[in-house]
Amino acid sequence: MRIPPLYRRPEWQRLLAGIAVGGCISWVIFLFMFGALQEKQAKILEDQRDKIIQLEKDKSIWQEDFAELNKKNQELLTIQNISIKITNASKYNIDDLSLDEAEDALREDLRPLLAKDLNSVYKNKELVKRTIENKTITLNDKRYSFVIKEIFFYTTIQVTLEMKLAK
Repeated sequence: MRIPPLYRRPEWQRLLAGIAVGGCISWVIFLFMFGALQEKQAKILEDQRDKIIQLEKDKSIWQEDFAELNKKNQELLTIQNISIKITNASKYNIDDLSLDEAEDALREDLRPLLAKDLNSVYKNKELVKRTIENKTITLNDKRYSFVIKEIFFYTTIQVTLEMKLAK
């Protein structure tokens, strides 16, 4: 068996040479286009990476600033209002006007706490409790004392009380 003598025919030689040269040229064009696109993509990725790093730095600066501000604001919280509620006034047949007067008298005792730092008021909560529980009020010719059921400290001090006859 022998290989056909195609090397002697110039048409076949030109065809095979054209295929080889065309393949080389197309490969070079492909590499150029692919390289140009990859270079563009690499530049975009690098720009995005730089932007992400810059935004993360900015974010950390903002977070630090907000953390400091929040810490300062928490330290500066003050008592702005005092809310007192007496729950069992109906048990002693006390009218609403007398009940409001009693609540106002208790609120007046706690008035020095207004505009005070929340932290310092909370540290002195036992003093606040004793102030309320040691207070006796005369309503309808009877003396009443109070027992604290709930007390909440925030910008508003909320106190829930129960009345009892004083001894």
